Amino acid sequence: MKLLWVGIAFVVVLAKWVNGFVEFSLNETEISLMEGFGVSKAGYNPLMVGLTLIHGAGAKGAVCLDGTLPGYHWHRGYGSGANNWLIQLEGGGWCNNVRNCVYRKKTRRGSSTYMEKLIPFTGILSEKAQENPDFYNWNRVKLRYCDGASFTGDSEHKGAQLQFRGERIWWAAMEDLMSKGMRNAHQTLLSGCSAGGLASILHCDDFKSLFSGNTRVKCLSDAGLFLDAFVVRVDVSGGRTLRNLYSGVVGLQGVGKSLPRICTNHLDPTSCFFPQNLIASVKTPLFILNAAYDSWQIQSSLAPPSADPHGFWHECRLNHAKCSSTQIHFLQGFRNQMLKVISRFSRSRQNGLFINSCFAHCQTERQDTWFADDSPVIRNKPIALAVGDWYFDRAAVKDIDCPYPCDNTCHNLVFR
Repeated sequence: MKLLWVGIAFVVVLAKWVNGFVEFSLNETEISLMEGFGVSKAGYNPLMVGLTLIHGAGAKGAVCLDGTLPGYHWHRGYGSGANNWLIQLEGGGWCNNVRNCVYRKKTRRGSSTYMEKLIPFTGILSEKAQENPDFYNWNRVKLRYCDGASFTGDSEHKGAQLQFRGERIWWAAMEDLMSKGMRNAHQTLLSGCSAGGLASILHCDDFKSLFSGNTRVKCLSDAGLFLDAFVVRVDVSGGRTLRNLYSGVVGLQGVGKSLPRICTNHLDPTSCFFPQNLIASVKTPLFILNAAYDSWQIQSSLAPPSADPHGFWHECRLNHAKCSSTQIHFLQGFRNQMLKVISRFSRSRQNGLFINSCFAHCQTERQDTWFADDSPVIRNKPIALAVGDWYFDRAAVKDIDCPYPCDNTCHNLVFR
């Protein structure tokens, strides 16, 4: 009987972990819980793709936090997509001090030893035309994230045996993929989610530099538009939670020398880690996909527990339906600031936008939000078709949703 009750308790705890959200400080490394939230459904069997380690990376010093080799998952293209390449940069937060990075190197976010050997390819990575109409038969690559600084930085901490080699990992991965056929690409798309969405902005022009003028090259940032507290008081306490985190990442991991000079020539390196100070100067066509009420930013930047010691934001943070009118007003101010940040960027004809009024985070890798019968839409167009129309120049895409609660197509994240 005792074993039965222990088993029941374990199932209950596991169910809460899978369906809910474990509160954590911004410094925790497993903040990618949201990035995989809701990917699979009962009876859904996605393509599982194996891990390939980059064996030439070690000689270049391009290693994960713990010194292990980086890697990626690659599903070959075929037919009309045989010479087209989509690179998806994995997300998963950052580490900003030695303690957090030491913890991180014992996880899949800091060591290939702990990475899943097989991962599902869904959403923009799906191999099914009915799930991914424009990119299903391309070469689709997911580059794993194990540096903790959005594939930037180049330093080390010998005492803690930490290698901060994100910039080297980026170039080693690109060199390896070029040798495997990407150099002959007719069309390419660099994409990424969350910390990977930030990386797709930071490396967009680097990616373009790999190819000749005959290759169509564009970039897509999903949930990577993190806002700077110097521009808006993001933290509910008036603090600068995210800026403080980024300052630690940039300083510890030697990120400054990897950042675009067009930014660092007039702003400090921490400011140049924020995408709002970069997007207008990116020369390569760029598409920004973001929820106007980004769940990660609400959870960990706008109203983190550290800025809310009395728990006034606890229920709202987990479920938008429990927000007071005052809290919704605060979140509307966050949306307004996001629209202000992208105003100059949106004026460029080559760029694209899809800002939906959802409480979500990372919508390209989830099948239900990327392309499904009930996917989120703006003006009856789901995300996958909006991105495809922009990429192939079928139509200009500058879609900005009306404010919450007007959109009833959202797949809002609710945590327990």
